[in-house]
Amino acid sequence: MTQWFAPFFGIFATSLITALLTTPVARRIAWKIGSVDYPGGRRVNSKPLPRMGGIAVFVALIAGLLFQLIASHFFGWPRIVPSSVTTARLNYPLIVLGFSLVFLTGILDDCFSLNPKQKLLGQVIAASVAVSGGLVIDIVVNPLTNEAIELGWATYPITVVYLVAYSNIFNLIDGLDGLASGIACIASLTMWVVSTMAGHLNGAALSIALAGATLGFLRYNFNPASIILGDSGSLLIGFALGSISLLSVQRVAGLTSIIVPLVISGIPIIDTFSAIVRRGRAHVSIGQADKGHIHHRLMDEGFNQRQTVLFIYAWTAMLSVGSIVMTQVEVIPRILIFCVLIVASALFAMRLHLFRPVLLHHYNPETGADELVAPQDEAFEEAAEQFEEEHPIFPHAGE
Repeated sequence: MTQWFAPFFGIFATSLITALLTTPVARRIAWKIGSVDYPGGRRVNSKPLPRMGGIAVFVALIAGLLFQLIASHFFGWPRIVPSSVTTARLNYPLIVLGFSLVFLTGILDDCFSLNPKQKLLGQVIAASVAVSGGLVIDIVVNPLTNEAIELGWATYPITVVYLVAYSNIFNLIDGLDGLASGIACIASLTMWVVSTMAGHLNGAALSIALAGATLGFLRYNFNPASIILGDSGSLLIGFALGSISLLSVQRVAGLTSIIVPLVISGIPIIDTFSAIVRRGRAHVSIGQADKGHIHHRLMDEGFNQRQTVLFIYAWTAMLSVGSIVMTQVEVIPRILIFCVLIVASALFAMRLHLFRPVLLHHYNPETGADELVAPQDEAFEEAAEQFEEEHPIFPHAGE
């Protein structure tokens, strides 16, 4: 494996340096065209911050992978190609086009604030293009019985939904300085380790390029940030991590191979799932932004921005170490480790009250209107008491 040190280090260094150099340029572009995130909404920044950090991440990804192509062609470095254990053929131009389309969707949203349907359409098109390039799972193997389950025609819609979902979980958690980019850096480094050990070198190459890109961007994005990812960055990062997980299974996937990337990205997944449950319980739109995310809850507990982000980094690191160990042990210990990680994360979620609604309906007797109220509103306590009476988490057995 030492033969791959130079190529991987070269990709990482190129992406890192490119991100360090291009992030200030992206910042100037965002300020010039007015792509700025102002205080308010679900973000907690106290000053305007330029968006479009995705420009730097995208350019850094391309630069890292181009470096590998040039080094292998002109200097005879080992060429990172699809794993020899699979006959799957990938159409890399189509996959790159998919990345470009999701990045473009994010850029348009950063500039013009697309509505949810327009943004979702762009993501679906991008994912469909990548899937048409062979980025799919055809067969799932049960680790307990070694039985192969062919997905057939369902392969394509399932993979499209998977990529779109992965993109959005990072989009939702991008609410604090350095949060999404730092989680992505830890996750991509972990996926690099897992992909390299499994011999999936194309997935490993994209992983290490993303690690360098996000680490370089984090130099400007960590609190106090001078630029944020914007949708151009958060959607791209989620799409990239989803693609890495697919490259690391190469069409035929053991159940563990599918679960491990989900464990690595467990924090954004938990955050997204709890947001869906929380908003569903309160009968508000799933797309309605609120301040009930993990980072909001931690700050409500008294953590400042840096402490909150570092706590979530540590939580992500715990899941990442556990996921690496899962790939190195037999089935029964693997299941036990998975259960420990799930239980620990569930306890965190319960302690932070992630499933408790933040936005509640309240009848305004003066206007006769049904209004949405938040914790800072005077009517919230009354609405909360009424909600708890009507929607108890643990109803009495006789009710």
